[in-house]
Amino acid sequence: MGFVTECGGPRRYLAAERVVKGTWRWPGTKGAPAAGTVDVTVGMTTSSGRISRVAAHLTDDGPRSRPDVASLRWNGWGYADTMFRFNKDGVVEISGDRYDFSGSNLPHLRPFMESRGADPNAVQPFASLDDTHIDAPREAREFLEAAAAVAEVDQSKLQRIRHGHGHSLQEIYALRSGRVGRVPDSVVFVSSTEAVNAIVQLAIHHNVALIPFGGGTSVTHALVCPEDEPRHICSVDMSRMDRVLWVDAVNMEAEIQAGAVGKFLEADLNSRGFCLGHEPDSHEFSSLGGWIATRASGMKKNEYGNIEDIVVQVTMVTPSGVVRNTCRGPRQSIGPDIRQIVLGSEGTLGIITSAVVRIRRLPQHTEHGSLIFPDFAAGVAFMHEVALRRAQPASIRLVDNEQFQFGRAIKPSDDSWHDQFSERFKKWVIARLGFDVTKMVAATLMFEGSAESIARQKSTIFRIARAFDGYSGGAEAGKRGYRLTFLIAYIRDFVLSCDLLAESFETSVEWSNVTMLCERVRQRIVQSCQERGVPQAPFVSCRVTQTYDTGACVYFYFAIIARGLANPVDVFSSVEHDARQAVLDCGGSLSHHHGVGKIRKQFMPQVITKPGRDALVAIKRQLDPTNVFACGNLI
Repeated sequence: MGFVTECGGPRRYLAAERVVKGTWRWPGTKGAPAAGTVDVTVGMTTSSGRISRVAAHLTDDGPRSRPDVASLRWNGWGYADTMFRFNKDGVVEISGDRYDFSGSNLPHLRPFMESRGADPNAVQPFASLDDTHIDAPREAREFLEAAAAVAEVDQSKLQRIRHGHGHSLQEIYALRSGRVGRVPDSVVFVSSTEAVNAIVQLAIHHNVALIPFGGGTSVTHALVCPEDEPRHICSVDMSRMDRVLWVDAVNMEAEIQAGAVGKFLEADLNSRGFCLGHEPDSHEFSSLGGWIATRASGMKKNEYGNIEDIVVQVTMVTPSGVVRNTCRGPRQSIGPDIRQIVLGSEGTLGIITSAVVRIRRLPQHTEHGSLIFPDFAAGVAFMHEVALRRAQPASIRLVDNEQFQFGRAIKPSDDSWHDQFSERFKKWVIARLGFDVTKMVAATLMFEGSAESIARQKSTIFRIARAFDGYSGGAEAGKRGYRLTFLIAYIRDFVLSCDLLAESFETSVEWSNVTMLCERVRQRIVQSCQERGVPQAPFVSCRVTQTYDTGACVYFYFAIIARGLANPVDVFSSVEHDARQAVLDCGGSLSHHHGVGKIRKQFMPQVITKPGRDALVAIKRQLDPTNVFACGNLI
C-alpha cells in the first residue's frame, strides 16, 4: 500500500529532491495502525519555502486482498459454510453467518420452487472429490522443474479440478456428477511480474500451454481446457499477486496487482478513506485481472464507471514481451488505445499482472430505496426517462414480475417487512393503486454521496417515477434487493439438486428494442423448451440492470426441469443457444459484461465483420505467435 499526499511545513529543503527510506507506522483512517517499508520522496520547495509534495510508496505488509481458498467450495459457488438446504421440517434455510440472510428460514421458497416443477424429494448426493475421475497429467518434467524455481507448482487432484472450471451451469453440473472433462495438468502459483514472465518464457521453451486463473468465476467456459490441446496445460494462478501496491491521494490513482479480489481490495482501499466502486455480482470472488480480461461492469457503474472507465494503466506479460501504456495522463491522442487490446482479451494474449486504476474518496452516505410500477412497460419507460435526464443514482435496477415474485418467495420468516408487505402493502397496491400483483414490477435504488446530493437525486427520481405511475416501496426493500444479488449463485446451485437447471445471461440493447427483446427472448425460450420435450414451462425472468444514454443492459434468468430428459444439460445448452440467437435477432449485443469465452464464440461472425475478426487474429499472432495462451476463447 502507498499514498501520495499534499502537505506543507515550515522547513525549507534546499535540495531539489531528498529520498528517505525506512519503516514507518501511521494511523489508518479509522485509527488502526498500518505498517510497511516506505520510500519517501520529498519534492522541490515552493517559493514560500513550503514542501510542495511528499510521495510515499509503501510495500504493503497488510492483509491479502482475497478470500482464503480453504474456505471455498470446490464443486460449486462461494463459501463452503454457506448453502441453501432443507431443514428437518422441510423448510429451506440458509446456513452460515456471512450474509444478512444467513441463519434464516425461507418458508415461501419451497412452494415457489414446487410451482415451477422442482422436486425437493429428488435431492441426490453430489459426487465426492474421491469419486470424481480426472486423467493423469501429461508429462512436462523439465518445464515443471524449471517452474519450481520461480513459483510453487501443484499437481494435486483438488487444485487441478479447481483450476479447470468456472461457474456456468454446464460446468457445475459436470462437477456435481463427477464427470469432468480435461483439467490443467499442473498449477503454478506466481507472486511477481518477474515470475510470470519467467513462466511464460519457460512455456515457450518447453512447448507448454498456459491458461491464466484469477478468481475462477467465469460463466463462459473460459477456463475449460480444450480437449484437443496436445500439450501439457498449466494454469497460472494469480492469487498471490493480490496487493494494493500504492495509492496516490493527489492524482486519485492506485496500482493494484491483478489477483486482488473485489471485496477485499475494496476493504483495503476503504480502510484508507478511498474506494474503487466496481462491484459486479461476483464481487466477493472475482479478481481485478478477470474484470479487465472480460471488460466487466459493476452494479454501481452509474457512479464509478465500467472497468474500461476505471483502468488508467495496465501491464500484461505476453510471449513477445510486456504490453503497457507508459503515460497515465487523463486523455491522450496517440492512435488506438493499447489498453483496449488488453481489455476483453480473455486470456488469449497474455497474463495481466497489475493495473493503475482511478479511485474515489469514500462516499459520505449510502442509502437505498425502491419503487413499484404497474407493469414492465411502465418500468422500462421510467428507466429510459431517468437515463435521458442522466439522473441515475449509483445503482438502479428494474425487475420484471417473475423476479418480483421470486424476491417475495425468499423473504425470511422473521422478516417483519415481508409480513407487512404480504398483508397491508398487498392490499394497498390493489385497492389504492389498482395494481395487478401478477403484473407489477419493482426497481431497487442505491444512492451514494453527500446528504445534499442524495436528497437531490431522490427528489428527481421519485418525481420521474410519479409520471409513470410509480410509488415508493421503501428503503428496506431496496436494500434487501441489492444484497440478494450476492446469493443468486448459491440459489442456482441449490435448485440444481432439485432437478432445476438454471442460468443467467445478459446483453445490451438500444432503448427502442428493450421491451421487444425481453418479450421475444422469453417466447423463444418457451418455444425451444416445447420443441425439446421439456416437461413443464420454463421459468423465465429479466431485469434491466444498467442504463446508458442510448440503451440498457438486460439480464435474463431461466430455468428448466431436468426430470425426464435423457440428456438434460444438452437440452439446456440448446435452449440457451436459441435464446442467445433471439437476442442477436433483436439487435442485442453478444454480451454486455460476461464476455465471450467458448460458449458464445460461435456467434462472433454475426457481431464482427471478417476484416475485424482478422485484425484480432493478427494481434494474437503478433503477441503470441506459438499460441502459448491456448485457452481457445474469443477467436
